[in-house]
Amino acid sequence: MTLRAALITALAALAIANPIPDETVSLERRQIINANDLENGDCKPVAFIFARGSTESGNMGFIVGPQVCSGLKDRLGADSVACQGVGGDYTASLIPNFFPENTSQKSIQAAVDMFDLADQCPDTQIVAAGYSQGTAVISGAVQAVDDALREKVKGVVLFGFTRNLQDGGKIPGYPEDQTKVICAVGDLVCSGTLIITPAHLTYGVNAGEAADFLAGTVQV
Repeated sequence: MTLRAALITALAALAIANPIPDETVSLERRQIINANDLENGDCKPVAFIFARGSTESGNMGFIVGPQVCSGLKDRLGADSVACQGVGGDYTASLIPNFFPENTSQKSIQAAVDMFDLADQCPDTQIVAAGYSQGTAVISGAVQAVDDALREKVKGVVLFGFTRNLQDGGKIPGYPEDQTKVICAVGDLVCSGTLIITPAHLTYGVNAGEAADFLAGTVQV
């Protein structure tokens, strides 16, 4: 298959995979497809940084990001968690999935910028997550920040990790016990392909599991 054919196939799959939410989606879920607490200067004990999947709406997406944000607030208290989606130069477009790092350097830098914002909050503990292409964005950012900032990142969850095969199910240079990779059975993205199957769309059911893990890595 040529690159052009692969792009067309993947684009069609993702268009089907990520439809615009219909009216059955809750008001709360629609409201937090954008979360900008760090950009608004809202420093709290825990900062949650999330990178959405390709073609998803807002800066949090709708498949799993908002649910993890809500889950962390339920577990730690709404006044203890600031949620921030990665936006700006991370536009969640399709083509960067085919780049060597499964995303672009601009996208990774957009996430680094959010980690830098969290670092400006005294005593803030950072947790992060990514879905699909967002996993490559978050993994790349965690590797790119300096050692002192990386130590403030207490836990990371990667849903449908696009670099799962390439990086051996971990973030290079980051503690494995602070990383949780969630790969659904039948999700071929976790096997080193860009083939979207129905399993790749199921990670909303893992939001509670992810929130439990991340909440367990911080002290509030």
